[in-house]
Amino acid sequence: MKRIVSMLAAMLWAGSLVFANGGREGQTAPASGTPVKISVEVFDRGTDGGKSNPTNNQWTKWIHDKLLKDENIDVTFVAVPRWSEETALVNLFAAGTPPDVCYSYNNDNIQGWANQGGLFDVAPYISTTLKDLNAFLGEDKAIPGKLLIEREIDLSTGAIYHIPARRMALARTVLFMREDWLKILKLPVPKTTEEFHKTLLAFRDRADELMAATGVSRIVPANLGATRIDWAVPPIIESFIDPNLSMKDRWINTVISSSTLLPGFKEAIRFINTLYNENLLDRDFPLYAQTTGADDLLKSGQVGAYINEWDDIYREPNGKLSGLKANIPTANLIPVDCFTNSNGQTVKPIYDQAGLSYFIPASSKNHDAAMRYLNWLAKYDNYHFLQVGHEGITHTIGTDRVVKVDATAKADPTWIMNSNQNIDYTMPMNGLFLETEEASILALAAGYVYPAELIKQAYGTALKDGVSPPVVKTSSPLTVAGPLNQTLVDKGGVFLVDLETCSAAQFDTKWDAGLKDWLASGAQAVIDERRAKYP
Repeated sequence: MKRIVSMLAAMLWAGSLVFANGGREGQTAPASGTPVKISVEVFDRGTDGGKSNPTNNQWTKWIHDKLLKDENIDVTFVAVPRWSEETALVNLFAAGTPPDVCYSYNNDNIQGWANQGGLFDVAPYISTTLKDLNAFLGEDKAIPGKLLIEREIDLSTGAIYHIPARRMALARTVLFMREDWLKILKLPVPKTTEEFHKTLLAFRDRADELMAATGVSRIVPANLGATRIDWAVPPIIESFIDPNLSMKDRWINTVISSSTLLPGFKEAIRFINTLYNENLLDRDFPLYAQTTGADDLLKSGQVGAYINEWDDIYREPNGKLSGLKANIPTANLIPVDCFTNSNGQTVKPIYDQAGLSYFIPASSKNHDAAMRYLNWLAKYDNYHFLQVGHEGITHTIGTDRVVKVDATAKADPTWIMNSNQNIDYTMPMNGLFLETEEASILALAAGYVYPAELIKQAYGTALKDGVSPPVVKTSSPLTVAGPLNQTLVDKGGVFLVDLETCSAAQFDTKWDAGLKDWLASGAQAVIDERRAKYP
């Protein structure tokens, strides 16, 4: 609780330290004069698997040198830990030292800073300084007739304080199952939620056969991977949600991206509770930090079913499927599409076209240079090199003319990409963007060490019957959720773990008590505001 309070205090303190400087506009040096200096945030994902220092590597040097030549801007990078980026940014704002260009997946925090006058309004520069960025982002597919760069526009003032990245790949999560286990037990690939349940029961009850055939010492029928169950198992959750729910009701009752209040969510968690009490899930999952423990369990060959991002097991270096095969050469994981809703569809969440958001703090002394940097990133020659790099090192082009990206840069490890397609450096986009969408998808499939058909199968499975989050523009910004975000995330996580691991007899009582506390802790206030501002 002390940590939560201190974070909230830091956010409020940021309003007095950083925002006091909000009106100062820096002077941009002419092309032949002294370079303008800016700092840019970059995620630090650690150095495991040969990853490089995110602030000083071949890619940052390339950006620095070419940006200096093209725009006379001298850029340095500021590392922010990927898995605690929200806390890190709050601290940087509180200290009055945020980089000139920032990005985050937490729009509630961003909107909170904007509401307090802490972010720079880029709206007047869309057709001038940001014209290439605007052209790249294009139309907003969720709001026909509108531009994606205007997704977060304040309808009452016309201000734009943050801009979304454009996603190419909208696929999100997939269930993977051990194909070799199904063959050993002569079981069919499950096609419904009930069949999935029966398959896990078979894994449990016939564990001796599986251990004898694979050599492992323990069988875990399924591992759902993380304490935030509403994030870790969306295909299960979505299959229980009422398919006839209106967009309005879904939007109003979605709190901090959680579907806790949607009709059907409780029964989805009850189903997971049933799996836990039947010893079908890893008993230790609430103890894992992030998903490291779950990943190790999967690689060791003990797990039969696993849910994560659609390409999670195929990513290299230090990949999960390759790690599994290193331990058990006959093992294999396949994508399975079996969680059916009341309409018989295998619905699952997919991403919105808008990805993470990037923004310029009002405290920046070089707003113009910061915008020119973002616009520079949206030019094809620049983002194309950052996404594919040097031919023969980070990509090859086959006889079929398909670009195959190798993020591991085996030919020269100094060019390793710390993130797929270098998304940590290409803020305007999430995913690989080539000349055409078809070329991008082909390159996406070819950018793994596994057969392209396998990748396309997983990608297609994740997209099938996909449901994207509703996009609603309110007449004035939502202000309630931002300061409450971390409190609701923390309480929601504890609430769900308690529900997943309690006895069946305790479930309803714990649900009522936990939900009441969560609502009283701010979720009800978030809902009330969303209901009042729904257009």
